Amino acid sequence: MFKRIKLRTLLIGGCITLFFAVLMGKVFWIQVVQADFWQEHAEELWSKKKILPATRGTITDRNGDVLAVDAPAYTVAINPKIINQYKLEDEVIDGLHQLLNKDKNELKELMNAKKENGELYSQREVRNEGWKIDQSLRDQVEGFKNELMNEHELEDVGIYLIKEQKRYYPENSLAAHILGYTDREGNAVSGLEAYYDEELKGEDGYIEYKSDGRGIEIPKASEIYNPVKHGKNLQLTIDYTIQYYIEEAMKEAYAELNPISMTVIAADPNTMEILGMANYPTYNPNEYWMDVDQKNFYNHAIKSVYEPGSTFKIVTLAGAVQEGLFDPNASYMSGSIRVPGQTIHDLKRSGWGPISYLEGVKRSSNVAFVKLGYEMLGPERLKEYVDKFGFGQKTGIELPGEAAGRVTPVQQADFAAMAYGHGQLLVTPLQQLTAVSAVANGGTLLEPHIVKSITDPQSGDTVKSQKKAVRQILSPDKAKEVGDYLEQVVSDRKIGTGRHAYIEGYRIAGKTGTAVKPVNGKYDYTKQVVSFIGYAPVDDPKIAMIVLIDEPRDSELGGGTAAAPIFKKIVNQTLQYMGVAKKFSDSEQKGANSMVSGTKVPDLKNQTIENAKSTLANLEISYATLGKGSKVVSQFPKAGATLKTGQHMYLLTEDGNNMSIPNLKGESLRDAMELLSVLGIPVTAKGQGYVVSQSATEENGVRRVVLTLEPLMPTDGHDDEVTDDNAQEEEVNEGEASGSSP
Repeated sequence: MFKRIKLRTLLIGGCITLFFAVLMGKVFWIQVVQADFWQEHAEELWSKKKILPATRGTITDRNGDVLAVDAPAYTVAINPKIINQYKLEDEVIDGLHQLLNKDKNELKELMNAKKENGELYSQREVRNEGWKIDQSLRDQVEGFKNELMNEHELEDVGIYLIKEQKRYYPENSLAAHILGYTDREGNAVSGLEAYYDEELKGEDGYIEYKSDGRGIEIPKASEIYNPVKHGKNLQLTIDYTIQYYIEEAMKEAYAELNPISMTVIAADPNTMEILGMANYPTYNPNEYWMDVDQKNFYNHAIKSVYEPGSTFKIVTLAGAVQEGLFDPNASYMSGSIRVPGQTIHDLKRSGWGPISYLEGVKRSSNVAFVKLGYEMLGPERLKEYVDKFGFGQKTGIELPGEAAGRVTPVQQADFAAMAYGHGQLLVTPLQQLTAVSAVANGGTLLEPHIVKSITDPQSGDTVKSQKKAVRQILSPDKAKEVGDYLEQVVSDRKIGTGRHAYIEGYRIAGKTGTAVKPVNGKYDYTKQVVSFIGYAPVDDPKIAMIVLIDEPRDSELGGGTAAAPIFKKIVNQTLQYMGVAKKFSDSEQKGANSMVSGTKVPDLKNQTIENAKSTLANLEISYATLGKGSKVVSQFPKAGATLKTGQHMYLLTEDGNNMSIPNLKGESLRDAMELLSVLGIPVTAKGQGYVVSQSATEENGVRRVVLTLEPLMPTDGHDDEVTDDNAQEEEVNEGEASGSSP
């Protein structure tokens, strides 16, 4: 008996001893051998980490107007459990479909979304239509949610709004190709957003702290704090107002000319700060996902290459003048010239007989420039000047994807064609503008830039861009001489191919271009790239600009008739915005004052638009048409009135009461009030100068417009660029560059 008890006791004692031995071994294994592992695991349970998101840097224009900024955004989410529990499916689907334009079938799928175990989800985001919506749409969703809650007397109807932030472009499509955009996940995709992504995005911060089992922070526990580093702010060289002038003029011209694309770049030639850059068609970076046509995102200003045509003749002319080879009074036989391998013609194939080289420049004679570039300068020196002006090399502007172009002449015919902008030569619009700016500023090639400064918002440190000279190409006196010749291309109202860029009171230098596009190795005269490039005022340049139009619908239009008027409109507005006073000689002032002063206004009511335009053209009266009708419904001034100096006529093709109020931003007070008076709309003006904003009200069926204007320096003369169509322009297109014929 005792023996059995003793054995049982030993057995139980042995088991207990063995258990404690195993337990102590396990404790030793956990606390000593695996101590580091379990310590880390415990830290994970105790420690909490909160991310402090960085704010992306703001992008502004040169005057501080915001172009890109981080803004609050909201993501719509639903709770399928709650919605199904209270049988709200149909109401929620209808409401969100109406507000977000989300497909009903897709909403239904979200409502019935289940986990692997068959349980309904408790939260699903409504993407993409409900992802990062703006404040106004968020308020509408919130209102719909509150309606459901009140109607069903529920505290939760399964609709949530998650606060986030997104990139916002306040001016929508303005400067879209410069700014680029970030996608909805915050990734930089193009433009300055991509080029300066590291500087703009900053660095997220975080805070780590200890918490108890319920997730509540433990007081006095150790904390780790890593401060957030917000993104740096970019101030651009572009001017919002000039950019606006450019894009408005392009929009109007694009609708009329219907080309593949258009590009305009404006710069200060003395610093090569870009004042404006735009392409058309364009896109809205706030809604990039809605634009399915990828060509709208392409920045032709720096990426597209083309044979420049006659605008490139500036390089040949500059080289010949610098080398002392250009005699404006010497003569040559125009029409055609034979070079090894081919015969090159002027656009007027029979030519103008023996003419001076200066007349050849004005008429944009191919023969003149072949003689200057190929025969006088010679292939080697011509190529040297092409290289000196920066062609075949990237300009170095702070934008991604810039093309270098190509300059690869091999045969003698290639060098001859290069003298007038064709052949083995491909350039970008920005390279062209940089080259003409070198002529404007006294002969120095400058590196263009579009970022004026970069500022760290936390330290306040600012890095400013500096003017950077690449090389001296022309002496200042020779550059001035080239400018004088280019001015005559515009100022000669009879034969100058650039005469449609002429602006009374401003000295304009420029050159037209009509480059025929090669198709399958042969020039196709129905496909052309037309352009105008120039600067103003000639004696003190403030702006240089290129206007380029790829394949206007009417292939008969050249750079002089299609691109020069656009240049004229933008430059005229810009110089007056800059406060550059117009200057008139005595004879010019007399001509300007007598052009329309004293002219009696004809009665054009009920005439067709074509007949009315013809009548005004014969009387040399400038005009604008308003509306989309085919006949003149009313006019201003009324028939029989006497036109004042610089006054324009307005032809209404619809009832003024039914017409929408036009966008008057950028117009002078006089022109804005004149135009609104035509529509019979009372006007209240605040400030002086040019219209910067407008608002419309309606009381008792009467519309009224309030205009806000910014004060500008007074200018002499008058603004002659408000018309949609200038009755004084002649549709003559002689002298434009064309492809050579074998």
